[in-house]
Amino acid sequence: MGILIGLVVTLGCVLGGFMAMGGHIKVLVQPWEAVIICGAALGTFLVANPMKVVKDTGRGMMEAFKQSVPKEREYLETLGVLHSLMRELKSKSRSEVEAHIDNPEESAIFQAFPTVLKNRDLMYFICDYCRIIIIGNARSHEIEALMDEEIHTIKHDKMKAYHALVAVGDGFPAIGIVAAVLGVVKAMGALDQSPEILGGLIGAALVGTFLGIFMSYCVVGPIAAKIKMVRDKKNRLYVIVKQTLIAYMNGSLPQVAIEFGRKTISSHDRPSIDAVEQSTMNGGADRKAA
Repeated sequence: MGILIGLVVTLGCVLGGFMAMGGHIKVLVQPWEAVIICGAALGTFLVANPMKVVKDTGRGMMEAFKQSVPKEREYLETLGVLHSLMRELKSKSRSEVEAHIDNPEESAIFQAFPTVLKNRDLMYFICDYCRIIIIGNARSHEIEALMDEEIHTIKHDKMKAYHALVAVGDGFPAIGIVAAVLGVVKAMGALDQSPEILGGLIGAALVGTFLGIFMSYCVVGPIAAKIKMVRDKKNRLYVIVKQTLIAYMNGSLPQVAIEFGRKTISSHDRPSIDAVEQSTMNGGADRKAA
């Protein structure tokens, strides 16, 4: 919703200002200039990126439009499932814990926290490192280095859509110039026409430059920045898991370890200690019942 409101405000101010200066809005209606610019941008985007990145860019744009950032419930459930698993690691046998992490979809622990169960990448990230903890031979600093490397790789993959859109946005002004040059070529073929006709053709050509710059800095660039913001916040869930499990491996009690994870959440989104305690004490039963 924020993106749509922003685009409406931007377009309204640009077009409103143009009309207030005495401009005629119909002069800007040049559909073939738009076809040239948008078509060339789409074509170069497809050339430059594998289909996997193209599809992920579409998903990233949907996430940006829906503002699909983790909410308090997702943070609480991530901390809740970690707390439950750490209690199992502390009090149960290896075989009992392995039953949860080898088949998380059937685990009562994960079923109690549906947002974690739905986020399969995060779920398997948690299971992989709990499995390493069960083995018991790895040192905490080694696991932390491994987690950092994997989180970096995850972030790199998730940012491919952002970088792809930024590249397209950077190219829009140049593509607009290409459309403008084609318009000027067309105008040069009409030098024998009246000044009114020739002026209209030159004005139509300059619309291409306007569209290219507008699409770059007012549409594609901001949407790419929103994708980056959303995916950075999603990536924070992995950092929460890392800090929590490393604290547990260093000897912290489960209730203390999840506080290490809670502190990595942005202060604007961080759930209160009371909310975390209630979530971990209930063990997700209230959410499952709901």
